[in-house]
Amino acid sequence: MNRLAHETSPYLLQHADNPVDWWPWSAEAFAEARRTNKPVLLSVGYSSCHWCHVMAHESFEDQATADYLNEHFVSVKVDREERPDVDAVYMEAVQAATGHGGWPMTVFLTPDAEPFYFGTYYPPAPRHGMPSFRQVLEGVQQAWTTRHDEVSEVAGKIVRDLAQREIVRQAAEAPGEQELAQALLGLTREYDPQRGGFGGAPKFPPSMVLEFLLRHHARTGAEGALQMAVDTCERMARGGIYDQLGGGFARYSVDRDWIVPHFEKMLYDNALLCRVYAHLWRATGSDLARRVALETADFLVRELRTPEGGFASALDADSDDGTGRHVEGAYYVWTPAQLGDVLGDDAELAAQYFGVTEEGTFEHGQSVLRLPQTEGVFDAEKIASVRRRLFDARARRPAPGRDDKVVAAWNGLAVAALAETGAYFGRPDLVEAALGAADLLVRVHLDEHARLARTSKDGRVGPNAGVLEDYGDVAEGFLALASVTGEGVWLDFAGLLLDQVLARFTDPDTGALFDTASDAERLIRRPQDPTDNAAPSGWTAAAGALLGYAAHTGFEAHRVAAERALGVVKTLGPRVPRFIGWGLAVAEALLDGPREVAVVGPGPDDERTAALHRTALLGAAPGAVVACGTPDGDEFPLLAGRTLIDGAPAAYVCRGFVCDLPVTDPEALRAKLA
Repeated sequence: MNRLAHETSPYLLQHADNPVDWWPWSAEAFAEARRTNKPVLLSVGYSSCHWCHVMAHESFEDQATADYLNEHFVSVKVDREERPDVDAVYMEAVQAATGHGGWPMTVFLTPDAEPFYFGTYYPPAPRHGMPSFRQVLEGVQQAWTTRHDEVSEVAGKIVRDLAQREIVRQAAEAPGEQELAQALLGLTREYDPQRGGFGGAPKFPPSMVLEFLLRHHARTGAEGALQMAVDTCERMARGGIYDQLGGGFARYSVDRDWIVPHFEKMLYDNALLCRVYAHLWRATGSDLARRVALETADFLVRELRTPEGGFASALDADSDDGTGRHVEGAYYVWTPAQLGDVLGDDAELAAQYFGVTEEGTFEHGQSVLRLPQTEGVFDAEKIASVRRRLFDARARRPAPGRDDKVVAAWNGLAVAALAETGAYFGRPDLVEAALGAADLLVRVHLDEHARLARTSKDGRVGPNAGVLEDYGDVAEGFLALASVTGEGVWLDFAGLLLDQVLARFTDPDTGALFDTASDAERLIRRPQDPTDNAAPSGWTAAAGALLGYAAHTGFEAHRVAAERALGVVKTLGPRVPRFIGWGLAVAEALLDGPREVAVVGPGPDDERTAALHRTALLGAAPGAVVACGTPDGDEFPLLAGRTLIDGAPAAYVCRGFVCDLPVTDPEALRAKLA
C-alpha cells in the first residue's frame, strides 16, 4: 500500500496497491521533491476513464516501471474530479504546448510545481509514432540531471506565458437580441441535419446548447431552433448512446450517428439531459421526451444514488465480460445468440427492433442496442416484455464499477433535474430523491461559514474546497427545489452560496469570475474558464443562479453581478456558440425578464392552488422563477403583499418591474407565461 490508501477518492484508491510510491497532491509531496532534488510526475485522471485504467495496468502496476519512478521521481496522482482547479491549470499548459489534451494527463513538474514536459497516454512500448512511457521517463530524467538549468528556464517561461494569457476579454454589457441571433445562426451552420447534433465524430450530447434552443424558441417562436432541439433529442434517444434497457446516456458517441458510445455514464451528463428532455416535453408534449426524461431520472435514482442520499459520480465504461477480462461495453452489448438465450422465439423480433445483427455494430460481432426502425408497427406489450427480460438478464452480468464519490456541483445538477421532472410528471418520489441529495449537500458539504466542500464519500466530507461550479450548480439546484416544493429555506441556502460567489470568486473591478476562491490554494495560475464543456462552466452556472436569485429577491447586487458576468457571452456567443450554451440560455432568461410568478393559496393541500402552481412550473418562459405559499407566509419575498382574489387562490406574474393583474384560472396563467 502507498500513500493513497488513506484517500477518499475511488480513483486514488484504485492506485493504492500500485508499486509506484504515489503521493496525493500536497505541499508535502513538493517538499519531498525539493529535499531530494527530483522532478515531479503529475498523473491526472478519473475513475471511469478507460485509458486511465489501461495506462495504470500497463505501467503503474509494472514493477520495473515503478522501481524507475520511485528512484528518479516524486509521483503525484490527482483525481481531476476532486481537484478540477489542478486539472484546469495543467490542462491549459498541455493544450498550449501540444495543441490537444485529454486523460490520462501526464505532466512533469519542477519541485516548484512549474511544468516543463507534457503528454497524455503513453504506451509500454513504442506505438503509432508514440514513445514508450519508459523512454519518456528516461528522457525527462536525463534532461533533469544533465540540462537542469535549461529545464528550469523552460519551466519558468511556460509559467510566465500562462500568466500572460488572457482567456477572453469580456464585453461591458450582457448580450442582446443581435448576439443571440448570431449565436443561433452559428449553430445552424454547424448543425448536422441528417443525424442531429453538431460537428462530427466523436459526438457529444449538446445538452446546454439544447437548453438555449428551447429557451430561444420559447422567447421568440423561432421554429428552426425548436426543430434542431427536437431532431437532436430524437436521434440521441434512438441511438446507442442512450441505454435502451436501463435509461441514461453514455458520455459520447464515437461515430456521427450516435450508434456506438463510449460506455461510461456520468452523473452530470444524465442530470443535464434528464432536464433537457423534461423541458422538451414541456415545450412539445412529446411522448418520447417524457419517456426518456423519466427513464433517465429512474436510472439516476436506481444506479447512482448512494446510501447517504447523494448521487455517485459515474459508472465505468469497462466491466468483466464473464471470462475475468475487463472489456469496454461488455455490460451493454448483445449478439443474436445472446438474445436467443434470453428470449427464445422473441429473439428475432428483438434483433429487428434493437438493430442487433450478425455482423454487429460494435466489436466481435456484438451490437449496441438502438432503435433504428422509424417505420413499421411493433406490439407495444411484446416489446415491453422483451425489454424487461433483457434488462433482468443484463442485471445478472458483472456490473461496471461505480465511482461513489459525491461531487457537489453534479449533485446540484441532479437536484434541479429530479425536482423538475418529479413535478412535471407527478412523481413525488423523484422530488424526494432531490430533497435527499440537497439535504446531504447541506449536512455534509456546507460548513458553518457557508463554504462548500467539493466532494464527500460514504457521508464523510473530502478535503478539497469547492470551486465556482460547485457554488453555481448547487445554488441552481436549490433554486429549482424552492420553486417545486414551496420551501423557502432552499432559497435561503442558495443566497448563502451566492454571497460567497460575490465575495470570494468575483473580480470587483470587471465582474469577471474565477474558478477558485480568492483564499484558495495558490497554483501557478488562478484558473478562469467561462466556456461550457461537459457541464456548465462555473462562470455561466453562477451567472444563471445569480439571475434567478435576483428575480426571487429583488436584490440589485446579484442582478448586476449576473449581467456583468454575461458580458463574456456577448463576446463568445456569436463566435463559439457550441461552447457557451448555458451562458446563451442564461442570456435568454435575462432578455425575457426573467418572469417572476407568485402563487398564493390557503394551503399546500388545496387543489386549486396546486393547479396554479403546476401551471406556473410548466410555463416555458426562459428562467422564470416560481414562489408558492400562503398569503401570510414569509417563505418567499415574492409572496409579500399577495392576497387571495375573492377567497380564491391567485397567481401574480411580474416582469421587468411591472406586474400584471392577478389571475385565478390556470388557463389564464398559462397564457401569461406563453
